[in-house]
Amino acid sequence: MPILKHFIETIKQQNLFSSKDKLLLAVSGGVDSVVLCILCKQAGFDFIIAHCNFQLRGEESESDEQFVRGLGKTFGVEVLVKKFDTEKYAIDNKLSTQEAARNLRYEWFEELMSQSTNKLINHLLTAHHGDDNIETLLMHFFRGTGLRGLTGIPAVNKYIKRPLLHFSKEALLAFAKKNNIAFVEDASNQSSKYTRNFFRNELIPAISKVYPQVKENLQNNIQRFKEIENLYQLSVTELKKKLCKQKGSEIHIPVNKLMQYNNKALIYEIIHPYNFQEKQVEEVVKLATSESGKYITSPDSQFRIIKHRRWFIISPVVTTESANIIIEESDKQVFFSLGSLGIESTSDNKPSASNNIATLDAKEVKFPLLLRKWKTGDYFYPLGMKNLPTGKVGKKKISRFLIDAKLSKTEKENTWVIESKQRICWIVGYRIDDRFKLTSNTKEGIKISLQSE
Repeated sequence: MPILKHFIETIKQQNLFSSKDKLLLAVSGGVDSVVLCILCKQAGFDFIIAHCNFQLRGEESESDEQFVRGLGKTFGVEVLVKKFDTEKYAIDNKLSTQEAARNLRYEWFEELMSQSTNKLINHLLTAHHGDDNIETLLMHFFRGTGLRGLTGIPAVNKYIKRPLLHFSKEALLAFAKKNNIAFVEDASNQSSKYTRNFFRNELIPAISKVYPQVKENLQNNIQRFKEIENLYQLSVTELKKKLCKQKGSEIHIPVNKLMQYNNKALIYEIIHPYNFQEKQVEEVVKLATSESGKYITSPDSQFRIIKHRRWFIISPVVTTESANIIIEESDKQVFFSLGSLGIESTSDNKPSASNNIATLDAKEVKFPLLLRKWKTGDYFYPLGMKNLPTGKVGKKKISRFLIDAKLSKTEKENTWVIESKQRICWIVGYRIDDRFKLTSNTKEGIKISLQSE
């Protein structure tokens, strides 16, 4: 099939973009990106060009930039150019030169796609082709990867589209030669000191001597792995529905049920959306047999997996700093992280059976009240907790009260109290202080109701 026809059919079959869209083409000046430009021009697509000058090869880098600017004039399209101090960026961020170039490249593309002046641009096209896909597959395989890593380079990644993945490098070179297309050669591509170049220049040619159809076979394998990945994700989704229960901002997972599957891949699929890494799967396995209260934290410190009795709880990390919210006598509603508090006067001297409602003796309540997170050293006199020898209500530290209530680590961190003149009158949602209870002598009460978020 002629390459142009194949190109157009691939775009239609994969629904990559349409003739109505304006495209941004990433063009280095090499044969792949130049052929992409020509195919887009011949197919009648509207596009502009973006070129990265990484300033790594001296005059060659400048020459490549001028060549791409010339392409823009030939096609009558705008050319955007960005110069990068790639070596400094690599040193400052402790990256290899290749990683630094890649980061800079995609950061700029992200910037271009989000700029208000370029809102008419719908898609960014890169010239990744079939050989790039094979190299990526092998690199992932030898580095160590899950099933997803064996599916190669995605044809679609948000706004990035890659319409050449079904074309071999050989086919692109043949098209360029047949149509007398000029392009630039990057001399560094011949150096095998770079990982991808080693696979391209040495490993794959060596394997081809034993298996001449290796490239075709690997391309077919990529397609098989993609289809297997789709089935795998369907199965994982169903298992996650069975195991993972959403409770507010937390995910609760029964430890025994999860561990009965004896499947580390399943554990990884559950934890990785919360920024946990594959190497932490072993930590989760160990956590399963740990005592209640133990936890592990994601590398970015955004989430924890907490062992709470028979459950794993995946929870956002809560800051230990306590907010302080003043409640004035005139306030009827106060909002905070757990939801809102409704405050009203009441003549009803019957206490509520709900833990989410505190009815306090108004004569004991002194405004303004302070709503805050509990802290170490806090204590109160829990309603109903009498000391057996004396018959009096005993003092209890809030930390001990929360332990006895068997709250998880996250629930403890999310516990708030209301304070009146430095006396805690209510652990919000749990227990009031005996000193503030309604009595037969109560003439007026203060009713505080918690409405969860």
